Amino acid sequence: MPHPSAPKNRETLPAGVWGVVATPFQGSTLDVDLDSLAELVEHYENIGATGLTVLGVFGEAAALTPQERRDVLETVVESTTLPLVVGVTALATRPAIEEVMAAQEGAGTRLAAVMVQANSARAEAVIAHLDAIHRATGARVVLQDYPLASGVSIAAPALASVVNACEYVIAVKAEAPPTSVAIAELSAVVGVSIFGGLGGQGLLDELMAGASGAMTGFSYPEALIACVRAWQDGGYEAAERELQPYLPLINFEQQAKVALAIRKECLRERGLIKDSGVRAPAALFPEALRASMAVHLKEAASALDARAVGSF
Repeated sequence: MPHPSAPKNRETLPAGVWGVVATPFQGSTLDVDLDSLAELVEHYENIGATGLTVLGVFGEAAALTPQERRDVLETVVESTTLPLVVGVTALATRPAIEEVMAAQEGAGTRLAAVMVQANSARAEAVIAHLDAIHRATGARVVLQDYPLASGVSIAAPALASVVNACEYVIAVKAEAPPTSVAIAELSAVVGVSIFGGLGGQGLLDELMAGASGAMTGFSYPEALIACVRAWQDGGYEAAERELQPYLPLINFEQQAKVALAIRKECLRERGLIKDSGVRAPAALFPEALRASMAVHLKEAASALDARAVGSF
């Protein structure tokens, strides 16, 4: 939640877990598997996600054609009633505006916001970029700070000045390590929700630093939802109890260079998607990790089963 000293009365994205949706592919041709996508989206709604983030970095949006993006968004809209944040891959203003307009056309009133990456280290340049997008589209914005994907590093004070200058920015997704430091600095001075990402690896520290929840992908999103709800109801100790059994799998999934392939293979093993293919330039799943993946998935499945039993 925003820091007590942060500006008040701003529109903001609801707290909780916004699941970042994978784009499933199938077969040797890696065609988009819309049936698996629909099942995955329905699962998120059934387990209590606050909303969904579609066509993000984990959704491999940059590897999709414009028609495939339209098909993905149409399938998601038809498969869930959850509010949607739609990712924008372009860092330049004009193509970003085109992506936002396509998202508005595809999602209609279901569009809670578009997620736009900080495209400069200079606050004034980001403000000009976002202002141009908002003037052209009227869209609400989730501002994403993800230097690993964008190649842009922006300091937290500059990011905060962007948020405070742009009333249509209704959330920040903070993914510049150390995330808990950035979230603490931001939550003290902005009046909007701040979400952690990176597979939930820093979720407990991010919540303590002022995060409103998580906006990320993980093969057991049930754990993230349970953790954030426990934090809201009972604080750190309750949240830690919920997340602790899944931490080995969270850490396993977040391995550099192969995180996307690992998570999609975990989703396939859970039966949430039919195939785990990734499109270039993403790396393939390393078979050397299969045995350890099986151990971590078994631990996570046992924890989920134990929680289900305990809820009766």
